[in-house]
Amino acid sequence: MAVVKRRADRAALMVATVFGVGYAPWAPGSAGSACGLVLWAAALGPLWTWSPLAAGALFAALAGLALWAAGRAERVLEVRDSPSIVIDEVAGMVLTLAGNPGRWWWLAAGFLAFRLFDIVKPFPVRRLERLPGGLGVVADDLAAAVYANITLHLLVALI
Repeated sequence: MAVVKRRADRAALMVATVFGVGYAPWAPGSAGSACGLVLWAAALGPLWTWSPLAAGALFAALAGLALWAAGRAERVLEVRDSPSIVIDEVAGMVLTLAGNPGRWWWLAAGFLAFRLFDIVKPFPVRRLERLPGGLGVVADDLAAAVYANITLHLLVALI
């Protein structure tokens, strides 16, 4: 990889890799998802109980930032959907937990459901990877998060 000289490129890499978490030697996607879990538990989950609208607005900002950073990082790294880009997992994990209970076992169930759907990629999740640039990097994770969120809501309703 070439030396990154542009500030915007360095910033995009920092955001896309979640300040280096994406360089974890083992399971960087799970490490990124864990960051999303921490973000939800520490900030967005409590905010959701106070104002779902405010939490939704922050999620939209996170998703927009993820689209920009993932697309730019792909160009800088010259790798399509590089495993080191994990901001998409952060956004996916946050979406998975939206509107679900905040108890630790539900957070753990959400984490497992999101990782399962992100890895298995049921229809049409895999197709979304083909979209260009950051959209392709992020869209498949958000779609997997929708599956995980619905699964978690169903589990909550059944239990």
